[in-house]
Amino acid sequence: MISTVIFDLDGTLADTSRDLIFAANGALTALGAGSPLDPDRDAHTAFRGGLAMLKLGLSRAGVEADLAAGHKHLLALYGEGIARETRLYDGVRACVAELQAKGMKLGICTNKPEGLAEKLMGALDFRAPFHALVGGDTLPVRKPKADPYDLTLTRLGAERAGSVLIGDTETDRETARACGVPCVLVTFGPDGQDVAKLNPEALLDHFDDLPLLLERLQR
Repeated sequence: MISTVIFDLDGTLADTSRDLIFAANGALTALGAGSPLDPDRDAHTAFRGGLAMLKLGLSRAGVEADLAAGHKHLLALYGEGIARETRLYDGVRACVAELQAKGMKLGICTNKPEGLAEKLMGALDFRAPFHALVGGDTLPVRKPKADPYDLTLTRLGAERAGSVLIGDTETDRETARACGVPCVLVTFGPDGQDVAKLNPEALLDHFDDLPLLLERLQR
């Protein structure tokens, strides 16, 4: 029986792509590459992390630069404007409230640095429902390693059995596979229905559907 739901953050709970791209372009400008990233066209890259955005931008501009310094600058810029244009996906607040009412344990396991994840959830006024949050720098390893997921469960007082991971990328799919737990991938991110080729246990088209989808997974 599913009693614990662990969510990814970027691209799953919230569309953070525009704020991430804005910060990446700021860092790229400082590196002499201009602002080569587009918030719509490159949203899928934004959800794959700061280094992925910087590498793409530098490649487009034909510029070589210090990635570590650029990444540090990107994180600083992002922290300054973390929720300017970020929005929660439609229906997520009501869905989470319904899962809470059913007595489910809820947590967040993200590759976003823990401090920035905490800051974002606070800015969105959406931290309280989740009794555990593990970030990409909480441990020496990140998803798709199993350790961050397991730490999230430990902080919730839960176990792998009866848990499910809700995410949006191959990283989440591989994390679930490493843990031997079901994976639900959302289709409302930039990859859309293409996530079906990752063969998750289920696809989620809208958060209104999640409670019933979890019941079906239990059966």
